[in-house]
Amino acid sequence: MHNPKETLKSIGLGARAETKRSVRVAEAIRNELSMLLLLKVQDPKLAEVTVSRVQLAEDLQYARVFFTVPGDKKRQADAEEGLQRAKGFMRSSLAKVLNMRYTPDLHFVYDHQVEKVGEIERLLQEIAREREGNDESGS
Repeated sequence: MHNPKETLKSIGLGARAETKRSVRVAEAIRNELSMLLLLKVQDPKLAEVTVSRVQLAEDLQYARVFFTVPGDKKRQADAEEGLQRAKGFMRSSLAKVLNMRYTPDLHFVYDHQVEKVGEIERLLQEIAREREGNDESGS
């Protein structure tokens, strides 16, 4: 007799279920950290920090928390320093809410992807303006 889990893995469904859990837990971590930053963390360096996304290791032991903050490199460095100081508090708060055997270790990383998206949007707007200018002069 075949093991149902092995059958699911053999047709590609078993791995998907594991991925779903890590994605759900990552989203729960993102939501909870966002609420903590909004309501509980008192550090002024973290006032405008936004948690943009969380990548969770498959074993749920390690979470890479991507954040953004408006401003220059100094603001980014200050925010990262503040997040490092608040890491213990955040992790213990997550432990109470997530109800998992182990609370993931949090590693904070500035999210450069947001800047890249902004740059692409700016370029697309520039192209659109150039096309509008060409259409008007060509008529």
